[in-house]
Amino acid sequence: MSYSYNVIAWVQGGFGNVYKGVLSDGTLVAVKRLKDGNAAGGEIQFQTEVEMISLAVHRNLLRLYGFCMTPTERLLVYPYMSNGSVASRLKGKPVLDWGTRKQIALGAARGLLYLHEQCDPKIIHRDVKAANILLDDYCEAVVGDFGLAKLLDHEDSHVTTAVRGTVGHIAPEYLSTGQSSEKTDVFGFGILLLELITGQRALEFGKSANQKGAMLDLVKKIHLEKKLELLVDKDLKSNYDRIELEEMVQVALLCTQYLPGHRPKMSEVVRMLEGDGLAERWEASQRAYTTKCKANESSLSDRYSDLTDDSLLLFQDMELSGPR
Repeated sequence: MSYSYNVIAWVQGGFGNVYKGVLSDGTLVAVKRLKDGNAAGGEIQFQTEVEMISLAVHRNLLRLYGFCMTPTERLLVYPYMSNGSVASRLKGKPVLDWGTRKQIALGAARGLLYLHEQCDPKIIHRDVKAANILLDDYCEAVVGDFGLAKLLDHEDSHVTTAVRGTVGHIAPEYLSTGQSSEKTDVFGFGILLLELITGQRALEFGKSANQKGAMLDLVKKIHLEKKLELLVDKDLKSNYDRIELEEMVQVALLCTQYLPGHRPKMSEVVRMLEGDGLAERWEASQRAYTTKCKANESSLSDRYSDLTDDSLLLFQDMELSGPR
């Protein structure tokens, strides 16, 4: 493969720099360059990303054009995503309109659905967040950054590893036990929905609202008080659909329930985002929330807050993934 890439990095990350490049036929590409080609952790994540992306082929998953390995270099070559990441676009101009945010949510959900239920073997992403959802020329969502992903055999229900990911996006069972499953990704997707709604990273929202505590606690309180307009990205002003806003918040809350068994599958999430079955699922979740469950969930929620109730954890986007 013949290509060139610019001297100046387009994006800088923990894994290394990403360069905007051009193939010999004029095709624009993104070239991810590993910081240290000899670093053990980076080498493993490089190999993981190549393996995972080679297995998973879907319109909402990042494609791999090619890779290069030399004694000193490790390069991954992807299609160039002209609109960058969701995280960067939420901070940029022009403002992402409400319809585009809905489109991004559905596209990312379909990509994760493919990884969990249509790919063989299935794949757990383990770092679902706005920074890892890329946008093409048409703002179609493309799930990327598979450096932390894990293959999961059909007979397995979870894998246990050292915790990897970004604090604020990590499911409580993974943060406390190291056990990850498809429901770990579902939790991360719920946080992604809240990022799309608020326009802020998960760990920024409580700070900007002058509230101490995890983002989910604040969202639950606002939802209970029926003040959902307080959640909406100020840059949207009043340009959003209030019914759709409530539906998206409900999907986010279903996805981020403390117990993984209570969270929906990504196939259910896709259907709910498409307008099928949300009312029934939400009503069932509320019926199940008995007095006994309230006491248990409150206790469990407090324990999760304890895991993240630190100024560093609450208000900084901390990476626990090592070099990548």
